[in-house]
Amino acid sequence: MLLGDFMSGHSKWATIKRSKGAADAKRGALFTKLSKNISIAAKKGKDPEMNPSLRLAVDTAREANMTKDVIERAILRGAGELPGQQIEEITYECYGPGGIALLVHCATDNTNRSASFIKSTLTKFGGNLGGPGSVSYLFKQKGVLRSTDSSETMQLKVVEAGADDLKEEDGGLTVYTHPDAFAAVKTTLGNAVEYAEVSLVPELSVPLMDDEQRKKFEGLLEALEDNEDVVDVTHNAQH
Repeated sequence: MLLGDFMSGHSKWATIKRSKGAADAKRGALFTKLSKNISIAAKKGKDPEMNPSLRLAVDTAREANMTKDVIERAILRGAGELPGQQIEEITYECYGPGGIALLVHCATDNTNRSASFIKSTLTKFGGNLGGPGSVSYLFKQKGVLRSTDSSETMQLKVVEAGADDLKEEDGGLTVYTHPDAFAAVKTTLGNAVEYAEVSLVPELSVPLMDDEQRKKFEGLLEALEDNEDVVDVTHNAQH
């Protein structure tokens, strides 16, 4: 019951994975992204035990060796208990080369800076900004989980727990679920869980027509993901 390329556009886990292995020069940008993730999650409550999104954000930051005091400041900032500009969330609906649809989710303390960067980067790589609703309808909310255990036994267990689709990749297993089945599948995966979130994934993937388009799209994706205001990028390009 392998997923194939159907939902290949979900990139947040891949973005984090690539960032963790990046050069030291990019370490500051990674920490900035992780801090913003924590602050955003903390808006719904500053107790990780009562706020699953915050717990995931904190766990991810700890895996990247972010210090306890930096994590705590990010939580307090999100909860509105520290002075200074607050982080705002903005999702840009965009088109990339070849008509690829992208949702670029940003967390920023300067919306003008973020908007300017998104527009100029899209233009540079042959894309353009879409209007509200122009792209979002192509995506659907689903549970996305990453497991280090891709054995047949585990695959059968998660299907029984309610998984909709599975994909073996990068030495592990990516599992997609209906949001209502997310908790049950996560429990079934147990300690094998490497990443888990309810997020938007594409309903249908679109192939890039030639090498030039693929090169432009990869350049666009890398430029977006390297920006500290960009939390994640979801797209419908076929791998």
